[in-house]
Amino acid sequence: MVTSMEELPLLRISDPDFFRDSPEVLAARSQGWGARTEHGIAVLRYDAVKALINDPRLVNGLRNWTRLNGVTSGPWAEFFPTLVVNLEGEDHHRIRRLINPALAPRVANAHAPRFEALANELIDQFIDAEHCEFVEDFAAPYALQVLCILLGIPLDDAPMIARWAADLSHAFTTSLPRQLPRIEAALGELTDYVEDLIERRRRQPGGENLVSRLIQIEQDDDDRLSAAELRMMLASVLMGGSETTRKQLGFAMHTFIEHQDQWRMLADRPDLGEAAVNEVMRINPTISWIAREAIVDFNYEGVDIPKGTVLHLFTQAAGTDPSVGADPSFDITAERPSHFGFGAGVHHCAGHFVARRDMAVALTVLARRLRDPWVDGEPRWLPLSATTGPICLPVSFTRGE
Repeated sequence: MVTSMEELPLLRISDPDFFRDSPEVLAARSQGWGARTEHGIAVLRYDAVKALINDPRLVNGLRNWTRLNGVTSGPWAEFFPTLVVNLEGEDHHRIRRLINPALAPRVANAHAPRFEALANELIDQFIDAEHCEFVEDFAAPYALQVLCILLGIPLDDAPMIARWAADLSHAFTTSLPRQLPRIEAALGELTDYVEDLIERRRRQPGGENLVSRLIQIEQDDDDRLSAAELRMMLASVLMGGSETTRKQLGFAMHTFIEHQDQWRMLADRPDLGEAAVNEVMRINPTISWIAREAIVDFNYEGVDIPKGTVLHLFTQAAGTDPSVGADPSFDITAERPSHFGFGAGVHHCAGHFVARRDMAVALTVLARRLRDPWVDGEPRWLPLSATTGPICLPVSFTRGE
């Protein structure tokens, strides 16, 4: 039994060639629940991730990211701590309690017909060619336009939102200090857009969209969102609301290309749509690990974990952990324990119902209309480490319905 951190195997997660399901990761998982890294501990087994992701002795491990990268003043330094993912305790619980009804299953289900129409419209543009660049032609525009539908904003605003999201994504990388002018320019434009959007909706209230629902929450007489919290929530959704969906859809297509029998099954059984989303996110989540930081000294499974240690909870390694018992092979009909692609515990993704629904709709339409797909060209990927996915995925297929 391992009794100290020094006895854990070593994984060099900052190495540019590191990837999440490398032989080194699999070997470390076979030895035990965790591994040392240059930046804390990697947690590799399902039961350990499940235990630690909900542990109250751990908080969001990215909360000090901006400060650790030397950005201690200015618009981004002021905005970053207000993000709901960086809040803890009662402030976090209160905001989640308020916003959860606005992202409930009934909201996702109400929009499903529009999601299906959008998926078909995008496919119509390339179906005759029997070829597409999947990210550019489907995943990216679908994710962005779904976001516009949910917010009730013009689809013509999608390219502008995509540009802001791309610029702001640098804030979560080691390029933050170099890209700070670009990040803060995008934040300023996004903030102006949000303030204008709120003002317009206040003048013309109503409508089944997220903006109107959040404004209603802000205006309630009891426990409510502040004006600053409302701006933060909408800016957060616009900033990252499409990125994860775009990457996860790309991963889904690539995963199904490698499992053609499962793709044919999904085409025949659209009722398996949400199961397909969950199975993709178990075996190929776009968020490969989730950072947590210890706020007290504690011991886990015989290993002393000092206060301040960052634990990297490897969602992909946990999801494919053979020690859970079931065959970890990709199977959209299998009964599985919950995956960690949306996180878990107090920081579980608030929009997971909507994300599951919109991706399930997309995949069932794609499976019906794009038969026997194959990679027809050279894919390009983000680094296969933390948050990842295809940048370019050329796909050919046989035309279905």
